[in-house]
Parts: sequence; structure tokens; C-alpha cells
Amino acid sequence: MERTLDDWIAEACTELGIDLDVDVRGLLDLARVVAHGVDRPAAPLTTFLIGYAAASRGGGPEAVAEASRQAAALAERWAAEAADQGQP
Repeated sequence: MERTLDDWIAEACTELGIDLDVDVRGLLDLARVVAHGVDRPAAPLTTFLIGYAAASRGGGPEAVAEASRQAAALAERWAAEAADQGQP
């Protein structure tokens, strides 16, 4: 039996005792933007911060989505500022 990312998410949610349907592809896209626009190690740390922010705002898919939008906008600003300064 081949395990998939969806299987991992489902089992991790069960193990952690959470029931949350989030946009996994959206979070992965955000991690890509952060990794390329900021620094690779910032990607997993940013996704942790998104979860923490969402929880502090009452949790739920909407809180995750809003925190993701905010983090993505910040990462894009960082990438734009780096490009303006001639940084890779």
C-alpha cells in the first residue's frame, strides 16, 4: 500500500487530536514562496507560526487561511525588497 501526503495529514491530525480541513496545497505553495523569497529554513518555521497565529485567533480553517495570506504577503514583500536591492 502506497502512502500519500493526504494519508499523512489524516493520520497526523488523528494523532494530534485535531479535526481541521485546511488548504494543504495552499500551505505548500506558501512554504515554497517563503523558501525562495526569504530563506529555506523559514518555510517550516513560517508554517508553524501560521498554525500558532490561527490558534490564538480562535482556530479553524478561516483563521489558517487569513494567517497564510498575511505570511504570503510578507514573504512577497521581502522578495520584492531583495530584488530591488539586487539580492538574489
